[in-house]
Amino acid sequence: MPRPKRPAEGDTSTSKKPKPTFDERPPKKPRKNEIATDDISTGAQKPSILKQGEKAFPRGGASVLTPLEHKQIQIEATRDVLFEQAGKSTVNEVDEEDGDIVEASRAALKRKKKKAKPLSKGVPDELAEQKTKIESLGYKRLVEDSMVLGQVTQITRRDIALALPNNLTGYVPITSISDQLTAKIDDLLGKENEAEDDDEESDDFEDVDLKRLFKLGQYLRAAVRSVQNEDIKTHGPGKRHIELSLNPHVANGRMSKTDIAVGCTLQAAVKSVEDHGLVMDLGMNDQSVNGFLPSKALGPDIDHSTMEEGSVLLCLVTGSSSNGSMVQLSANHQASGATKKAKFLTTAPTVNTFLPGTAVEFQVTEVQPSGVVGQLMGMQVVTADRIHSGGATNSKELEELYSVGNRTKARILCSFPGSEPPKLGITLLPHILSLSPHPTTSRNTNPLSILPISAFVDNAKVVKVVDGMGLFMELGESGCRGFAHISRISDDKVEDLSSTSGRYKLGSSHHSRVVGYNPIDGLYRVSLEKKVLEQAFLRVEDVPVGQVLKCSVEKLIFNDKGAGGLLLKLSDGITGLCPENHMSDIQLRNPERKFKEGSVVNARVLSVDPEKRRIQLTLKKSLVNSDEPIWSDYTKILPGAQSLGTIVSVVRGGAVLKFYGAIRGFLPVFEMSDSLIEDATRHFKVGQVIKVRVLNVDPGLQRMTLSCKDPSSLSEVDAAVFAAMEIGSVVDGIVTEKNADTIKLEIADSNIKATLQQDHLTDGSEAKNASALKKIHVGQKLQDLVVLEKIIERSSVVLTKKASLVKAARSKTLVSSFDGIHEGREVQGFVRAINNERAFVQFAGRVVGLLRKSQIEPEMANAPNLGLRVGQSLTCKVLSVFQAQQQFQLTMKKQKVAQSEIKTTETSTPRTNDMAVVNPVDEKSMNVSDFVVGKETKARITSIRQTQLNVQLGDNLQGRIDVSEAFDSWEKIKNPKQPLKMFQPKEILDVRVLGIHDARGHRFLPITHRSNGIPVFELSTKRHNSDDGFLTMDKIQNGSSWVAFVNNIDAKCVWVNLSPTVRGRIDLRDLADDISLLKNVEEYFPIGSALRVRVKAVDASMNRLDLTAKVSSGSKSLTIEDVSKGMILPGTVVKVTEQYIMVRVSDAVLGQVPLTEFADDYSKANPTIHNMYDVVRVCVIGVDVPNKRILLSLRPSKVLNSKAPVQDPAIATISQLKVNDVVRGFVHQVADNGVFVTLGPTVTAFVRVSDLSDSYVKDWKSLVEIDQLVNGKITTVDSTANRIHMSLKDSLLNKDFIPPITFSDIAVGQVVTGKVRKVQEYGVFIVVDNSHNVSGLCHRSEIADSKIGDVRTLFDEGDAVKALVLKIDKDQRRISFGLKASYFQNQPNDGETSDEDDDGVGGVVLDEAGSEESDIEMEEGGADLDDVESIESEEEIAEDLDSDAEMENATSIQPSAGLSTSGFDWTGDALDADEKSSAAAGSENEAPTKKKKRRKPEIQVDKTGDLDKDGPKSVADFERLLLTQPNDSGLWIQYIAFQLQLGEVGKARDIAERALKTIHIREEDDKLNVWVALLSLENAYGSDETLEETFKRAVQYNDVQEIHERLASIYIESGKHDKAETLFQSMTKLRDINPHPAFWYNYAHFLLTTVSAPSRAHALLPRALQSVPPHLHRDLTTKFAILEFQSPAGDAERGRTLFEGLVTQWPKKGDLWDVWVDMEIKVGETEKARELFERMVQGKMKKKRAKFVFGRWREMEKKAGGKKGLERVQKAEKEYTGDE
Repeated sequence: MPRPKRPAEGDTSTSKKPKPTFDERPPKKPRKNEIATDDISTGAQKPSILKQGEKAFPRGGASVLTPLEHKQIQIEATRDVLFEQAGKSTVNEVDEEDGDIVEASRAALKRKKKKAKPLSKGVPDELAEQKTKIESLGYKRLVEDSMVLGQVTQITRRDIALALPNNLTGYVPITSISDQLTAKIDDLLGKENEAEDDDEESDDFEDVDLKRLFKLGQYLRAAVRSVQNEDIKTHGPGKRHIELSLNPHVANGRMSKTDIAVGCTLQAAVKSVEDHGLVMDLGMNDQSVNGFLPSKALGPDIDHSTMEEGSVLLCLVTGSSSNGSMVQLSANHQASGATKKAKFLTTAPTVNTFLPGTAVEFQVTEVQPSGVVGQLMGMQVVTADRIHSGGATNSKELEELYSVGNRTKARILCSFPGSEPPKLGITLLPHILSLSPHPTTSRNTNPLSILPISAFVDNAKVVKVVDGMGLFMELGESGCRGFAHISRISDDKVEDLSSTSGRYKLGSSHHSRVVGYNPIDGLYRVSLEKKVLEQAFLRVEDVPVGQVLKCSVEKLIFNDKGAGGLLLKLSDGITGLCPENHMSDIQLRNPERKFKEGSVVNARVLSVDPEKRRIQLTLKKSLVNSDEPIWSDYTKILPGAQSLGTIVSVVRGGAVLKFYGAIRGFLPVFEMSDSLIEDATRHFKVGQVIKVRVLNVDPGLQRMTLSCKDPSSLSEVDAAVFAAMEIGSVVDGIVTEKNADTIKLEIADSNIKATLQQDHLTDGSEAKNASALKKIHVGQKLQDLVVLEKIIERSSVVLTKKASLVKAARSKTLVSSFDGIHEGREVQGFVRAINNERAFVQFAGRVVGLLRKSQIEPEMANAPNLGLRVGQSLTCKVLSVFQAQQQFQLTMKKQKVAQSEIKTTETSTPRTNDMAVVNPVDEKSMNVSDFVVGKETKARITSIRQTQLNVQLGDNLQGRIDVSEAFDSWEKIKNPKQPLKMFQPKEILDVRVLGIHDARGHRFLPITHRSNGIPVFELSTKRHNSDDGFLTMDKIQNGSSWVAFVNNIDAKCVWVNLSPTVRGRIDLRDLADDISLLKNVEEYFPIGSALRVRVKAVDASMNRLDLTAKVSSGSKSLTIEDVSKGMILPGTVVKVTEQYIMVRVSDAVLGQVPLTEFADDYSKANPTIHNMYDVVRVCVIGVDVPNKRILLSLRPSKVLNSKAPVQDPAIATISQLKVNDVVRGFVHQVADNGVFVTLGPTVTAFVRVSDLSDSYVKDWKSLVEIDQLVNGKITTVDSTANRIHMSLKDSLLNKDFIPPITFSDIAVGQVVTGKVRKVQEYGVFIVVDNSHNVSGLCHRSEIADSKIGDVRTLFDEGDAVKALVLKIDKDQRRISFGLKASYFQNQPNDGETSDEDDDGVGGVVLDEAGSEESDIEMEEGGADLDDVESIESEEEIAEDLDSDAEMENATSIQPSAGLSTSGFDWTGDALDADEKSSAAAGSENEAPTKKKKRRKPEIQVDKTGDLDKDGPKSVADFERLLLTQPNDSGLWIQYIAFQLQLGEVGKARDIAERALKTIHIREEDDKLNVWVALLSLENAYGSDETLEETFKRAVQYNDVQEIHERLASIYIESGKHDKAETLFQSMTKLRDINPHPAFWYNYAHFLLTTVSAPSRAHALLPRALQSVPPHLHRDLTTKFAILEFQSPAGDAERGRTLFEGLVTQWPKKGDLWDVWVDMEIKVGETEKARELFERMVQGKMKKKRAKFVFGRWREMEKKAGGKKGLERVQKAEKEYTGDE
């Protein structure tokens, strides 16, 4: 390489300009987001001489300088270096722990230079003799923009630690890795800020995990950004922090496109992840230059699928495109770093190409004791210090290892900016040359696994001594070398070191300790200092969790609350924190008096966090002096273990305890004590230490449930009872707790806990067990319970109530131990577990037997789960017993035991090998031992099975021929469905012995394997040679053909045998080319049938063989690329939903059949008729290769016959639709603004709300439901926007449609029918039936002929009315209606109007008693089941109501008073009250609150005239009335009351039963009234049994919720609150009841008002919210909050908390604010109401809403009587409106 041209004579710059020292340079502070470019940091270092003048690398390698000029330049450079060194002061040794190797070597070198004479400036010969200075990397040489090769040693959440040469360590912040990663972090922070602004949680944002982007041991090039002292960070004096950057913009230096050469290395960041590789960002100024890293060049340790954008790799350049814009890269260090095949840089366009990490070949120019000097390409000076030249780890001197002039391979390690001449640091260490993750040791393992940090080395042998520097030592393990710095050799200062004398001479051994390890240098750092050897811990990681240590108090930390913690010193440089709640077991008032600085205390380590360098300690005596086990690993904690824990959090429902490390557990409130604890916060506090026991632990989820209950805390009497209790004994128990499927009991007359599962209540079905569970209640005594198991560690037992087990226990035949098992015994047990081939049967004492599928009757064995269920009672017989393994097998088959299975004594059974054969078939074999493998003999068929022939070799010797061994070829099989049918019983066959058949394992056994029983020989009739051997899996090749025989049929596949030992599977899709055969696999492919199959795949290691029986299918599996539109394929159903099914057509292809593709007639489309693993024929209608999705169709017109009739054509695209087309589709989604209808797999139409119906429907969503089939007309088709609108109106679809009434059709005097749309104080709005939303107002003056009260008490929304049109205002399109009864008196009656027609129409008559519904409610009582959805939204209030109306609606949300009582008056006064009410019609005192259904006048007049005016007084009177009014429930109830007054309870009960039979089935309300009366009768006069029976009958004939709430009302009225509570509890578990908010409100009202149990009522709301639909949560919570204010036992503060949560979640719901204000005003909290008004006016409101709020506020202040309050309202109103 030519040397640079000397400067021109006119150049002002000169090489003799004095270079400032490192300390004299002004510090350069890095700017935020600084990116290294060609213009950055140019002033930090002197421009290289190689960039001046001519090109550094001219063509041909010739020099542009003369030899004389070369010599002059060399002399000048040497003189500059010498003068610069002479002017510097001596560098003192540093005390830093890092970088000490380099600094010490420099200090030693300079001490030697002090002894040398000064150099003469004028002697060129002396200058020529000076050697090149060897640069070593250290803190002094690390300047900004230095480049260095490092290795990842630690990865934290926010930075990466890199090991650097010469025992240095640098840190890379997360923001200095790559631009892509920084942009990702900024994006995440932006999303989190947006989420915070929207008051949403940001838990969904994925954090950046550096451990996914980098791995330990990875080599990276880094640029130095800064070197700072860390004194202020309390890391100790002399510590320095090296900040690095991995960003390619910085780490690639000044590299440009022209500097890139094959063999150089580039730091690259992943820009994007593609299918075949990675696009890399090279950090070039030219943005068009990128790199591409193929997936094959990633290396074996990197998975392409796990790569993420922003990760950084050190890559080797392997090529580039012609224009240089795309650089080919490789990250396979294993290949590129191989010493023999390493990719070395051969050419370099500029010196910018020489960057750390690049492999080069240099020429040695000098060999010094401190290192090696050389040149790259004849020009660039490189140096390798003592460590990286190999001198530290090699016993030879460097002069022996390297010779001047030799060319040696090396890797650039670092750069030295500002050095003269420019130098680079290189390394010759083998592990860096090969880029290995760690240096190779004799064990070829990670060095830290051999000698971890803090480990002691007893005999560390000195192998090299460097005076002034330190000792190189062999650490007792081959290949492990360490370095002890001179400052680390002794506690005292060591001046000199000698290799021949002194304590530390060569070969001496010393006791040392490992204090560090640097993978770049390949050296351990060791210390021989006594203080280090005696130090307990060197790092935070060394501190063991749970150990008790002696610590010294370093500092007491104070906060605003006082003492916040204690800082304790564990050893030098290691401190821990003791939190305030761990300073003592009790609260310390003056902790500073007890803990003085310097005092020694005993502390126990609670947790250690090495990443954050945190140690938490405790001084609690209860923990420090405890001998309990230390829980620091979930996997080592077992249920039942006990230990001490500290409470860190307490809530009402329990507490969270922390143990050691990260171990936490939850202690439920019900496990805190044997006595009842309702609120855990009243009994436990944070910081309290308690002893707990593990109930269960899940290491995977890191969850643990704890208990404070002591399982062994039994009294002496109970302990004696428990010890005497035997498994199988019969006991009684008292029910203490009842759960969904478990009953908790206490053994009678003791405190022993017991458990009874639902499956053990009866021997019957699951339904019967569930029914039995419902009948059991808390406190009930259960008899005839059998002890199944004793749990010693919990002192509890497991019980059963199965009649079969109880009977066995009483007869002493219940199996309770293995000793009671013997062959042939009949035993009773229950199923414990089931799989496809076997079931496990459990008995008492946890004795378990095996029941194989072959031992179950065929009709059961072929059923799912073998026809069994877990918990089912079974009676079996013991088939066989294995005493050694303590195992036994069972059978359920009812058959005689075969002769060969008769048990004989061991003495009477002859040895099998010596047993004589009786009447051998071949007449030659006399002994069993004659039958050896390969022997050809004869056998007689005894029976023919589906898959085998049972044969005899003699009268006492059996054999079998598997169907796969019965035929030589396919041509020999005459009947493939029944191959063995060609054989006949008693037929004699020529056979060959294969081995012994093992019936249990279904495998061959060697002939030498003899058992005590008579063997069954495995035989073959095939004519193959004896040396062929058995067919095994490894002999089968892909694509080979075989004859197979069906062995078993599964839901997914068919299992076949190729031989007795080789079994394969055929997927149902591959079973036949004719898919119609697959509809009944058992019929067309019965067990034993023969198939010609071909091998699809074979894996001998996994013992898996996949076959196909298709003739047309190839060996290649169908892929998504092979699928095309229109293909008809077989498939298997793998998923079934109500909207679609998923069909698998191959292992790699899965498709969906949408709802519109099931049938050509949409009315027949039903996905649920398909079952899992059904085989279907499908047609491909769409293929989406990029997303790997296909759409399939089951339409007969596409799959079977294209000419099949099609009622609903398939709509594939929007272009198939035209305006006015009438089509059918399925409702896909119901949105707030309309309905989406699916017309085809990819075509969806939208139906606006206005297009759903011709008439007005308030609750329009009730008209449609998901998947509903609808018929509509297309109204709009927009192909460009891909939008389709359709209408479902009958007017567009029905030709005979009668158009609805319009405004112009209405005339004055016309009588119309309609429904009430809205009720206001001034009148009601009525919508005319069958109209285009034509509505009008009936003013309150036109409602009735006489004066009325509140209109809202007369009408509800939706009421049907008949109205007269009084006035029409066509200009304003207003209609006035009249509802007065007088308007309809002269209306003609056609005589055909029924009672139903008259009900609710014809005006309002104030002298009637009211409606039937109201009558029932007032007369019979019951639950007031208000609809909690009646709370109107703020929008409705703002649009339709004025301020007065808003006030009324806001206060109308008052909940009901809960469940009212039945109110039955058995004296008979109810009828008198009704008559008096009728007589008093028109009375002003009678409020018009009842709308009684009007009876026909002729019935009332004609049929009651004979009665006395005081009502019926005898049985005859009642019977006469009942003849004319048989459906009147009130009359029946009075009749029942009349009998009760006479004491005739039985007759009263009979009359009630007669009433239920007499009242017409349509009169549901009247029947309900009688049922309620009968329940009241049984409650008052009957027994619990008769009441329970009546109640069950009532539930069957009435609404479940209604009858339950009526019975609860009866219980409450009669004072039976316990029974009411039990009934409410049962109602919480009924799915017909618990979704209804009214039930939960009534339950809460009962708890708060009736029984005054606020704690139980408070716990009810969370349970209610789990059952009630989410859209009703707001209204239900509102009612609970109101109840807290209104109930005497309620807590107004809790009500405020509930309201606060509501208005926080729904701040714009004005009704919530209004109700809250009303509650505060009613309880007298005017100030709190005022605060609520102020909060409301601070937000945004509509004008009408604001007027209403300020009006209410003003009204409240007027009532309060304060002028200041009114002024306050006025001021707030002005501020809100802006009117100053």
